[in-house]
Amino acid sequence: MPRLFVAAFPTPEIADVLATIPVDDSSGVRMVPPENWHVTLRFLGDADTATVIERLRATATPFAEAEMGPHLEHLGPRQVVAPVAGVDHLAASVTRATADLGDPPRHSFRGHLTVARLRRGATSRLPGEPVGGRFPVDEIVLVESTLSDTGSRYEAVARFSTVRAV
Repeated sequence: MPRLFVAAFPTPEIADVLATIPVDDSSGVRMVPPENWHVTLRFLGDADTATVIERLRATATPFAEAEMGPHLEHLGPRQVVAPVAGVDHLAASVTRATADLGDPPRHSFRGHLTVARLRRGATSRLPGEPVGGRFPVDEIVLVESTLSDTGSRYEAVARFSTVRAV
C-alpha cells in the first residue's frame, strides 16, 4: 500500500556533496540511492491524497534555508543521516496544516537526510564523515512511497512553492 509524506529535496549542488560520501559496503548496510535523498517534513502514511493537497495548497508554507552537517551521525540504531537544521518552522507549518490527517507524528521533528540504512546488528563506518552545505527550500513535495524488496519507490504527487517573507 502506498504511503504519503511531505518532503524537501536537496538541490543538485547538495546532491553533489552527498555523492562524495564514501560507499559503505559493509554487511548489513544499504546506501540510500541519490534519487531518494530528502528531508521528511511530515510522514502521513495512509491519508487521502486530495485532502492533503487541498490543505497544503491553502497553507502559506514558509521559505527555509536548510543547513546540512557538519558530519554524518546515527539516528537510532538503523539509520545513518546528515543532520539538517533550519527547516523546523517549515515542518511545523506542514504539521499544523495536516494535523488531523494520516498518522500522528510518532516523535518530535528532527531534520535529517538519510544516507544509509542498517540491518539489525549491523555497524557502519560512515558516522563522523564530514558533510555540509546550505540549500534553499523553494518548494515542498507531497510524495507517495511504495515499499518493495529492493527499497522504496518514490513518486512526486504534488509540489508547493514556499513563501519568502517580505
